[in-house]
Amino acid sequence: MPDTPGGHPPRPPASALIYSNVGELRAHLVPRKASRGEGAGRSPSQQSRDPLPPPLPKKQLQRAESLPEQGPSRHWQGDPTPWAASTLSSIPPPHPPHEEGAPSSIPPRDRPSWGPKRPLTKSQSLGEPVARSSPSPSPAEVTFRTADGELGWLLESPAGVCGVVLGCQAATLARLSARIQEKLLGSEERQRLLEAELAGKGWAAFSVLEREPCCQSGDAWYFPVGFAFEQSQLVFAAKVPKPCCASLGVQSSFRAHCSIQRLIGRFTDRLPWELVFPESPEEQSQSPSGEEPAHLPTCPVLQVFISPEVPYQTLAGFVKGTHGLHRTSPGHYERLACLLLLQVCMGLEHLRVQNMGQGDLCPENLLLVQCPCPPQSQQGKEASLGLSLPRLLISSFFKVKDKQRPCSTSQEQDWTKGLAAPPALVADELNVGMLIYQILHVDISLENTLGFRSNRLPEIPSLSIYSTGLKRLATLLLHTDPCKRVSIEQARSILQVLLWGPRQELFARSKKSLTLLRNWVEVKRALLLLKFAENSAGAAGSPGLEEWLCCQYFKEVTEDTLYRVTQALYAP
Repeated sequence: MPDTPGGHPPRPPASALIYSNVGELRAHLVPRKASRGEGAGRSPSQQSRDPLPPPLPKKQLQRAESLPEQGPSRHWQGDPTPWAASTLSSIPPPHPPHEEGAPSSIPPRDRPSWGPKRPLTKSQSLGEPVARSSPSPSPAEVTFRTADGELGWLLESPAGVCGVVLGCQAATLARLSARIQEKLLGSEERQRLLEAELAGKGWAAFSVLEREPCCQSGDAWYFPVGFAFEQSQLVFAAKVPKPCCASLGVQSSFRAHCSIQRLIGRFTDRLPWELVFPESPEEQSQSPSGEEPAHLPTCPVLQVFISPEVPYQTLAGFVKGTHGLHRTSPGHYERLACLLLLQVCMGLEHLRVQNMGQGDLCPENLLLVQCPCPPQSQQGKEASLGLSLPRLLISSFFKVKDKQRPCSTSQEQDWTKGLAAPPALVADELNVGMLIYQILHVDISLENTLGFRSNRLPEIPSLSIYSTGLKRLATLLLHTDPCKRVSIEQARSILQVLLWGPRQELFARSKKSLTLLRNWVEVKRALLLLKFAENSAGAAGSPGLEEWLCCQYFKEVTEDTLYRVTQALYAP
């Protein structure tokens, strides 16, 4: 390389001046070797006077990425958290980002800079590929088949292992709950296919399976009908509304829920002549005394709704026929009462999300539907006690303002005017409190309830471990002071605690605290999943409605919610 005028070598470009000091330092510390291209005529003294920096790369590097190699790769032992990112993490990962809230989901450039950094293992320029820069999988994504190399820093500390286990438990409960719900309700895709298939169909497309209604609610009759679909015979319920109840079309727009009646078809057609009605939907000739009307004298044209759930009884009929069962097996019966009331509360919560009120919540309008057969090990016990848990469906949807009745007493009128909550919310709470007494076979009326103070409500006999809790819940729901009345959401949480804990004896040995309740939830989640695993390996069969309700509880419950609920439930 020829020398420039003046005998000095060419100056490096301005972008490389940051390396000149390093080169001069190395030139003084390390014996200098002749560079390629330097003339042989230059003397050693001239070379020592004009030292050259080492050859520089063409690309400008970040200083942190030009560290020399420090030996084999190793992990930073003090970094179990997802916040501690490598300096190389500014390079976009090849995989798509994880969902929000999962570990390593925050973009590296936005992560806090106060976390410890992992040392680099070798120099790397921005143009070179990274061996592995993708974050470790989130705990919710870890499965038994996850490769060991992908677990990464999740296993480097007890805190990391605990996070993986708890995250996997929560994700597994959510998946299990979704699968059970699909088993109970059917897939949404299949329901859409059925709705499309039933569009435009009338009575001619169905076969009447029973001439008499299988169930009669306060607002409709239900007839089981058959329908051919995909080389199979499906059984639906044809819902024939009573003349006084015609505002049922809103049900078809509801999002599917386990405690809400679904309507997948509707049509207006002349009723088949063979249908037998206990009561006439229109004017008809009176039958002789003591005889049931056989047929309608005419076949009126009525609107008919098709539901995939075929009810066999109303809650009113169930309560009427279980007096003896309540006396002989109070524990089993009152647990069943808690499960039925829980379904009512969950259904009411769903209605509120849909901006709908329920003003006619009474046992006559709550339908019971048979669930799939219980596991083999439980069939004998439940059959002998008559305690097979049915699905409860809210079937009547009337806004409170559309179904108001006049106040029967001046006291009730004054009490209603002084309420701070909206009328729709109060009606739900009041009706659920009334349902508790009705299911437990305790006579109560709305007028008497409004005349009682909270400590003078009818007495509920203490027959099982559920009796005291149900009495406490009824007191909180029927309290005349709005500040002391619990909401439907709180009532649902109280019922869940009554069914699955924590019970009061947990706090007999340890003082109640958020830490205690958090540990209780984590242990119970693990035990619940172990129970499902054991049942699936044996002959217990697949999980059903009660297991789904239990999954819903442990999937969503937090220690803060438990602290408030146990305060209200177990307060002296």
